[in-house]
Amino acid sequence: MSALLHDATFWVAVAFVILVGAGFKKVRGALNSALDGRAERIKAQLDEAQQLREDAQAMLAEYQRKQNAAADEAQAIVEHAKVEAARLGEQAQADLEQALKRREQLALETISQAEAEAVEEVRNQAVELAVVAAARLLSESVGEAQSAKLIDEAIKDLPDNLH
Repeated sequence: MSALLHDATFWVAVAFVILVGAGFKKVRGALNSALDGRAERIKAQLDEAQQLREDAQAMLAEYQRKQNAAADEAQAIVEHAKVEAARLGEQAQADLEQALKRREQLALETISQAEAEAVEEVRNQAVELAVVAAARLLSESVGEAQSAKLIDEAIKDLPDNLH
């Protein structure tokens, strides 16, 4: 072993091992520090990704609630429109029935008025015919003196007979 202690190659090998050991210790610290930094960055990215995922799920749930609310509101609008349409239909039916009743009443009044006018016209014509017939009959059967007397009596009774 004494020869080994005097051999320069041995001492170069020992120095090399010490140098590599010391260098490895420093490199190992830098490597560990670099790996720890990278692990921290990856952990931060994972935490950020987790936070983004939770935010996305919250937004999705909110949009689903909004979509459901909009669908419910649309359904309520449709139901209200159906009810309103039914009410307007019933109102239109009632208005139509009232208009038909008014027209029927107006037609009946017009017919009644036309009947009254026709009856009045027939009555007037009957009176005229009766007067003409009476005048002809009287002129043929009554003399002048009696005719003048009847005319005077008719003129006296005229205000009582006119309505």
